[in-house]
Amino acid sequence: MKLEKGQKLLFIGDSITDCERSKPDGEGLFGALGKGYVSYVDGLLQSVYPELGIRVVNKGISGNTVRNLHDRWEEDVIKQNPDWLVVMIGINDVWRQYDAPFIKDWHVYIDEYENTLRKLVKETRTNVKSLVLMTPFFIEDNEQDRMRQTMDKYGEVVKLIAKENDCLLIDTQAAFHVVLKELYSGALAWDRVHPTPAGHMILTRAFLKEIGFDWNK
Repeated sequence: MKLEKGQKLLFIGDSITDCERSKPDGEGLFGALGKGYVSYVDGLLQSVYPELGIRVVNKGISGNTVRNLHDRWEEDVIKQNPDWLVVMIGINDVWRQYDAPFIKDWHVYIDEYENTLRKLVKETRTNVKSLVLMTPFFIEDNEQDRMRQTMDKYGEVVKLIAKENDCLLIDTQAAFHVVLKELYSGALAWDRVHPTPAGHMILTRAFLKEIGFDWNK
């Protein structure tokens, strides 16, 4: 597995990452990592690789866009000094364009999204052992859906930035697509955004697969 003994693994993002985690710390006891994929990752790492002693930190904040990440990057990423950084952002950047179409101050259009994410990644890449970019997603199998089409474009931006900066990439949309061949989107997320436990497990598996987690250990 790519994670090494004693490393600090920090996740940052929006509500999908947040999932009711404790603030401001995002680590520790009593469900501090939240109820989503970050807690699942931590549970599996502790139970399968206890000898590594991986420290998992959750810095997701519900409602965040890449603009919000930029504002809190120094405090929630740089000062945390993680060995591994995992970033998943973009869902609200897109969603606000559709569920709040007239409040344009909330919209983060693709040029700002790309420029801001690229800046954050470039500034941070050399300071961490590994940086993982997870694409934003919309749990909708109809690729002609307007929001799905926009989300896919933001996902392509993430793929480009990952390639430019030698980051690990997790295509979350592709991971959901496999399961959506069998299940209706509402079975994985009532609003096609906030996943059920099964949806969070899809994210968990996609991440662990990328870092070489041994499911037979």
